[in-house]
Amino acid sequence: MIKIRMAKGGRKHAPIFTIVAIESRNARDGRCIERLGKYEPQKSEPLSNVNVESLKTWVKNGAQMSDTVATLLKRQNIKL
Repeated sequence: MIKIRMAKGGRKHAPIFTIVAIESRNARDGRCIERLGKYEPQKSEPLSNVNVESLKTWVKNGAQMSDTVATLLKRQNIKL
């Protein structure tokens, strides 16, 4: 099953999360299928480079979105 969730990166006290499409059995920071966007919580504009068309395609094809990603997209008024 494909999930849309966040992979953690960055450094200590300055995290950067990447929104990815990934097989649900892979590790959090494991090999992803596609990178869909970036979330940097310490910036004034936290979401950047979000590929809305790819997100819609993955959800349409049955990918499940994590609660955190769904909440972030909802706060930024990104409709799927």
